[in-house]
Amino acid sequence: MNSGDYKYIWQAHDWPNWQFDLAALAGPMAEVSRAQGFLMGRLADVGMALRDQASLAVLTEDVVKTSEIEGVTFNVESVRSSIARRLCVDIGALAPVDRHVEGMVEMVLDATANCNAPLTRERLFGWHAALFPTGYSGLSRLNVATWRDDSSGPMQVVSGPIGRQRVHFEAPPDNCLETETGRFFGWVNDTSNLPPTA
Repeated sequence: MNSGDYKYIWQAHDWPNWQFDLAALAGPMAEVSRAQGFLMGRLADVGMALRDQASLAVLTEDVVKTSEIEGVTFNVESVRSSIARRLCVDIGALAPVDRHVEGMVEMVLDATANCNAPLTRERLFGWHAALFPTGYSGLSRLNVATWRDDSSGPMQVVSGPIGRQRVHFEAPPDNCLETETGRFFGWVNDTSNLPPTA
């Protein structure tokens, strides 16, 4: 199938049953696994304090970069302070932290510390509530901790000036969310030994 046969990936006739060549992926996947093992071995050799500092640095960068994807810039020191406080890592004086940083940190720490816990709609909605503790994004009222609706039109990723916006992506309609998300939960919670690409 050519991408010209559909506009968005979720509109493809074989969505989401993708075909891939596992033999072609086996080499790169083995290399990643080897690198992970090497890193875990190196981390076992360092002291607890250095491991805590490494975790703090990685989680701080993860929160900052994740927020940047959405066009939000967090103060790095505020993020670092929030994570250090939650991990009980002494970094000296703590920077002030706002509720938006706290929500993002709470979500990322839950996702990483509880990565083996099943992903459920309740957990997903909890993350959403943590990200928008006031129920607003700027001045816009949000439906927090529930599925979105398309009453104001489809959910789109757009850029450009008003009147000349370019639509980069349009999400599946709201009436598909329960089914599509359930399918995703089934895949991510699958306990088989298949590689994550399967």
